[in-house]
Amino acid sequence: MLLSEYFEKAQGRGVMATADSAGRPTAAVYARPHFFGEDSVAFIMADRLMHYNLQSNPHAVYLFMESGEAYAGRRLYLTKTREEVNSPLIEELRRRCPAEGGKPESTRYLVHFSVDRVLPLVGDGE
Repeated sequence: MLLSEYFEKAQGRGVMATADSAGRPTAAVYARPHFFGEDSVAFIMADRLMHYNLQSNPHAVYLFMESGEAYAGRRLYLTKTREEVNSPLIEELRRRCPAEGGKPESTRYLVHFSVDRVLPLVGDGE
């Protein structure tokens, strides 16, 4: 199954983790990735710590845990490739996948990543 198909069908929650240039980590709940090919994803971000960290350290991990009792899901190891500020594409993506709750932000970023590695939620994939 293609990774994009997996995320279209799977139900669950995602968490993204980044670290700043000094290695101080942060993590936050994030919606599913938006796919631009099988090796390219994007996330909509507000002007907060997660986005700030990516300015000095382009690496991130997105962990997706499927709903249910089992420890099933995926870990995506990512590298930032570019970003768009207040792009019209953000509103188009939000219409397809409306955000739950949250307050509207004045500045939104569409941050694009290359998918460097995909592992199962638990284990090393071998």
